[in-house]
Amino acid sequence: MGVTLHWFLPTSGDSRGIVERFHAARALASDTSRPATIDYLAQVARAAEQLGFDGVLTPTGTWCEDAWLTTAALIRETRTLKFLVAFRPGVVSPTLAAQMAATYQRISDGRLLLNVVTGGDAVEQRRFGDWHEHDQRYARTDEFLEIVRGVWRGEPFDFAGEHLRVEGATLLAPPDPVPGVYFGGSSPAALPVAARHADVYLTWGEPPEQVAEKIGTVRALAHRQGRRVRFGIRLHTITRDTSEAAWAEAQRLLDGLGAEQVRRAQEVLAASESVGQRRMVALHGGGLDKGVRGLEVSPNLWAGVGLVRGGAGTALVGSHTEVTDRIEEYHALGIDEFILSGYPHLEEAYWVGEGVRPELARRGLLHDDRAASVNVRPERAAAAH
Repeated sequence: MGVTLHWFLPTSGDSRGIVERFHAARALASDTSRPATIDYLAQVARAAEQLGFDGVLTPTGTWCEDAWLTTAALIRETRTLKFLVAFRPGVVSPTLAAQMAATYQRISDGRLLLNVVTGGDAVEQRRFGDWHEHDQRYARTDEFLEIVRGVWRGEPFDFAGEHLRVEGATLLAPPDPVPGVYFGGSSPAALPVAARHADVYLTWGEPPEQVAEKIGTVRALAHRQGRRVRFGIRLHTITRDTSEAAWAEAQRLLDGLGAEQVRRAQEVLAASESVGQRRMVALHGGGLDKGVRGLEVSPNLWAGVGLVRGGAGTALVGSHTEVTDRIEEYHALGIDEFILSGYPHLEEAYWVGEGVRPELARRGLLHDDRAASVNVRPERAAAAH
């Protein structure tokens, strides 16, 4: 199987600098920030579709727009693009979630994918009214997904667990097809849940040796359940025609960060209960003073984004050939799906779609060989904004 490429919808706003996710989701350079209007997000979605991306991840949190509503508004703006909708099991009924997914599949003609976000930040979870502890949240997610999959089978479903209980849960009609379930989490509480329920296990962009170890663990756990799980990775990209140009862009992004800004962001990230987030922080150690190449934690893997951004904090930086090399390296480890993004998301989609994707096709690494239906340089995309 070849690789599948997805893009990202910046529903907290977009910018030519790294967009923070802690201070009202404001961009670092306010004079160039792009609000997350439906018109702008439609531009990004249409570009992703035309460039051959399979789908777009839409995040969840109090710092961004609601993923369900936003992507539903974009269904009629696109034709084939899939929407990987992130949602939190602790803040909605499992039967309602199953119903929403089934309805979404019907109105989108089967273009929904689901990204289960259990939540690693207790402060944010409490904003949603969720007071469960970290491991309890994963135990509840386990029950939640058991119910959702049971309801999707189309017969009245009963379930009584420690956290959730339903009787006779049913739907108008099951989703067709059943949405793929994407699941992330690096803690001992998360991995068994992924093994039992995930179709695709997602990791953030750690160095290849760390990713290989995680893949091995999840694969073994899934095997014990009699299941096979596919694997995906979440990364930013800074890809250009030359390596020098890509690293110059990384330097420009780094130059836009201030020491106090990094300090505040790292203070928030340090309080996270998420094991995956702690692994991201460990890659850079908050080191703004390391310089742009000092934050290269593995060949072409740059941890500078994570100085101020929570969640995915690494970027593949380099020429189109170098970035393709790294994708090929991760693919050899077992990664089939790549969820990518970059600043700004509209222009960077063209750099990846017109630079990296053709190189992947030449190497026979794509899951299909569709050619992009447009061939517009990033400069022209910027002018059109």
